[in-house]
Amino acid sequence: MSVEVERKFVSNADTLKSLEEIGAVCVGQRQFRDQYFDNPKFDLTLRDMWLRKRKGCWELKCPTTANGTEESSGEPSKAAAMCSRYREITDLPEIQQRVKEVIKDICEDRETEASPPQEDESWLGKINLVCFADFTTVRQSFTLEEKGVQIDLDQADFGYHVGEIEVLVPEGEDVQSALEKIERTAGKLGLTGDQKVEGKMSVYLRRNHPEHYANLLSKHVL
Repeated sequence: MSVEVERKFVSNADTLKSLEEIGAVCVGQRQFRDQYFDNPKFDLTLRDMWLRKRKGCWELKCPTTANGTEESSGEPSKAAAMCSRYREITDLPEIQQRVKEVIKDICEDRETEASPPQEDESWLGKINLVCFADFTTVRQSFTLEEKGVQIDLDQADFGYHVGEIEVLVPEGEDVQSALEKIERTAGKLGLTGDQKVEGKMSVYLRRNHPEHYANLLSKHVL
């Protein structure tokens, strides 16, 4: 299991030129569809847990607490504030178990005793999960000489463009080195400002599901 440390940035017409200037290498372009699921009470997303199906594979992104070493000095702390950190779970049985632990309104009489993990989507209905977001993204990915750093430029089908600097860290290891790599890369790209840039999900919900968006804001999830 890994922890995704990520900083989003505004992607515009000059971004490709900036990437070329710092020696970034394009490693491909792909298109994928994301579907996100929650129950009507938003029990998952209000806890900052994001259940996603992408290209036929399930993923669960869960929040992870900041490592104390990030606060050792002012500058790393500022860098940490610009980044998000999520634990990524891709094992379906573990995803199902964690989701069921959170969802409180499961109908017990609909559960089968000692039922095995289900590869199809019938488990979604049993715990009242429905798709609340569905969109397609075209992504260009780039790597740098610095090991472990990936830059993605995303164009969502609802008209939003955003860039991401991402470093994956094995769970349990200090994320400080990842924050430093992201900060160095941001400096090379000339990124300024101390306000987080909105991700695709924030913009999608603000435009399409304002009530859900407002609930997430009130809980300081977004």
